[in-house]
Amino acid sequence: MKLGVIGFGNMGSAIAKGFVSKKATDIKDIGVFDTYDKTRERAKTDGFKVYNDETDLVKNSDTILVAVKPIHAKSLFEKIAAELNDKLIISIVAGLESETIKSWIGRDKRVLRIMPNTPAIVGEGVFALDSDSNAYDEEKKAIDGMFSAIGLVEWVEERLFPVVTGLSGGGPAYVAMFIEALADAGVLHGLKRDVAIKMAAKTVLGSAAQLLETGIHPAVLKDMVCSPSGTTIEGVKALEDYSFRAGVIEAITAATLKSKK
Repeated sequence: MKLGVIGFGNMGSAIAKGFVSKKATDIKDIGVFDTYDKTRERAKTDGFKVYNDETDLVKNSDTILVAVKPIHAKSLFEKIAAELNDKLIISIVAGLESETIKSWIGRDKRVLRIMPNTPAIVGEGVFALDSDSNAYDEEKKAIDGMFSAIGLVEWVEERLFPVVTGLSGGGPAYVAMFIEALADAGVLHGLKRDVAIKMAAKTVLGSAAQLLETGIHPAVLKDMVCSPSGTTIEGVKALEDYSFRAGVIEAITAATLKSKK
């Protein structure tokens, strides 16, 4: 399958590079188009075949991954509509519903909407794939395999995509803020900055791996670390005093509502 990527920004490049690094797709089977000259040059330097026109890319691809900003989506889809024929569209455009895309390119076209996140570039992404998609079964199977190579794949009803956007889409930013705060506290109490950041990041990574590999509930892991009258339960109380969990829930809620809007 020849994959055409329109939009080689943070997310588009993360997915394409992830496919190549995890050998889900050969780099020679991925074409790239971006409106920015510097971005096209970077893609060319990375070894991708680069096109100077969206329609040329579509003509030479079997499946089209659209990774542009929402404000550019309508004009792009209308421009490439005539060249799509029987090609599958994969859209990672935030907040853009499949039915809206079909209204621009034709109701008979196949669209698979995906909500990704940036850790895809290191093979640890989270991808929500639209279970309501009209993509062929064999296409769904192939796309599932490709994205599974660079992270976790979950098939989710499209109506739930706003909360996926708030949770896993924005989650890396919230986790990064948490890691930075952990490191700041370490520096405050005497650790060197680079040591504190590595320790904080590895603590988050290790805790997440423990949850996923053992299948235990997060509350169980918390209780495992909290000894009676110990240091950790004192820290947990401090987090509760500052409404830590409520703050996180409010962040996801705010992002979800923004996505719906």
